[in-house]
Amino acid sequence: MTNMESQVLQAQPENEQTGEPCIVYFSSVSENTHKFIVKTGIDSIRLPLKTSGETPLVHHPYVLCVPSYGRPGGAGSVPPQAVKFLNQPGNRKLLRGVIGAGNTNFGSLFCIAADKIAAKCDVPVLYKFELMGTTEDVENVQEGLKAFWRSNSLYPATL
Repeated sequence: MTNMESQVLQAQPENEQTGEPCIVYFSSVSENTHKFIVKTGIDSIRLPLKTSGETPLVHHPYVLCVPSYGRPGGAGSVPPQAVKFLNQPGNRKLLRGVIGAGNTNFGSLFCIAADKIAAKCDVPVLYKFELMGTTEDVENVQEGLKAFWRSNSLYPATL
């Protein structure tokens, strides 16, 4: 097994057979993003906390949810775990949209990581929420992601 192969994990959430929406996400030790994703009840794959962890490979369309980090001018705002994940060509190809998590204290840099990823990968920013999100944020993501999946024909064809 090569070094690259040893750092790649085949990721298969329960939704692969049903075609339901999937969120791939990174959450820091604060667990804010993780708590939000759990509240949505949407099938998900969590990226490893450390960049030395195995990078999941997905085989189905997904939305990426990432927090932003507040550094001057937005430099270094995208978590390196998300960069490593998206550097896998198959993962990047299946990205359909981005959800941003952030802190409004960052002002104009609120959810800048989502904006940067969306621009670089030519996908839409689907939603932005602060910290762990509100009940309204959870409902908006649940309903919005289902509508997005439906409008983009991401559900499997029925017989």
